[in-house]
Amino acid sequence: MNIDKLLAHIAAGGPITPGTEPFIWMCEASQRALRITAKLNNGYHEPEEVRAIFSQLTREEIDESFCLLPPFYTDFGCNTHIGKNVFINSGCHFQDQGGIFIGDSTLIGHRVVLATINHDLAPEKRGDNLPAPLHIGKNVWIGSGAILLPGVTVGDNAVVAAGAAVTKDVPPGTVVGGVPAKVLRTVL
Repeated sequence: MNIDKLLAHIAAGGPITPGTEPFIWMCEASQRALRITAKLNNGYHEPEEVRAIFSQLTREEIDESFCLLPPFYTDFGCNTHIGKNVFINSGCHFQDQGGIFIGDSTLIGHRVVLATINHDLAPEKRGDNLPAPLHIGKNVWIGSGAILLPGVTVGDNAVVAAGAAVTKDVPPGTVVGGVPAKVLRTVL
């Protein structure tokens, strides 16, 4: 197995069970992410350096319009996909094994958590990782301290209020807030 085969396994909805080859590769990818984020988070970097380090982390070329304010944390890194003109504020945590897809012109506030892994509810399988992607549309604003859970899609032009816990899809052009997040109003 290699990282591309692991990503294909995840994209197909396969579980990541402790002791299996996908789990071993996920752990190796986590160590890689720790090395890269340690470099990113320890010391000052010019914006161009931040983009270069983030490109190394994601294994994709990051557009020059991208802006990230470290520190930034991830335990995987190579399944995050960033559009153009994306802003990520400091202290964010991306658990991207299941895949994080962020559309153009999205703003992500301080300490936002994007999670793409759940665990099996059955006690005998509790260690199994169940990845599911997060899709964030274009022109989305995610407020500070929000948490988005696995499998959620946030529609274009939506706003996620600060501190919201998003457990279900967010329709385009709406504002959601609360725990769990509910539609508060429309913006279009």
